[in-house]
Amino acid sequence: MTNAISTLETIYPSSDGQPMAESTEHYQWIVAIAGGLEDLFKDDDNVFVAGDLLWYPVEGQSEIRRAPDAMVVFGRPKGARGSYIQHLEAGIAPQVVFEVLSRGNRISEMARKFEFYQTYGVEEYYVYDHLANDLVGWVRNPEDHHLEPITNIQNWKSPRLGIRFELTDETLKIFKPDGTRFLTYLEQAEQAAAERVAKEQALDTIAKFAAKLREMGVDPENL
Repeated sequence: MTNAISTLETIYPSSDGQPMAESTEHYQWIVAIAGGLEDLFKDDDNVFVAGDLLWYPVEGQSEIRRAPDAMVVFGRPKGARGSYIQHLEAGIAPQVVFEVLSRGNRISEMARKFEFYQTYGVEEYYVYDHLANDLVGWVRNPEDHHLEPITNIQNWKSPRLGIRFELTDETLKIFKPDGTRFLTYLEQAEQAAAERVAKEQALDTIAKFAAKLREMGVDPENL
């Protein structure tokens, strides 16, 4: 099994040697979007969400690859992966991808990304420029199968995800189908910290209760 994994990693590396993000703000936006998507589908075992994971769409051609800042795959189970190797995933391509622009992005590089997503079956493609606070998107036309630009993205609702995009004067806000907003990176961190504290307090309460039962001569393991 180990040899098989090592061979797979040699053929389809899990890293392209490129940094995930070029700045803290760029990184925070990637985490905010990917984290929001993970939370949105946390109860659906048949939706896989990943951030900055290499996607190999063509078997045996490891030079053909991209690592979207965030991607959503319907029809594939959750679970850890070193990369998304499409022919090992029932041939299912990510249906929705997100890119967050950075200062290092070039027009030529973005054009290559668009062509990649166009060629390999992405249904929805969104690009957010956090420096200019600008969002653009494309959705695949079911008739000619080409990605076509979304002419008015303000309050646009994703056909696949059901999320809604709202551009304010200061920032991008993303809303879930139930109307709640995607949390920012800092809000996600604060929520995780609060959940850790609550879990520690619950475990402490259980331990104290178990100790009290033992003082009374009751074995909590037998309850």
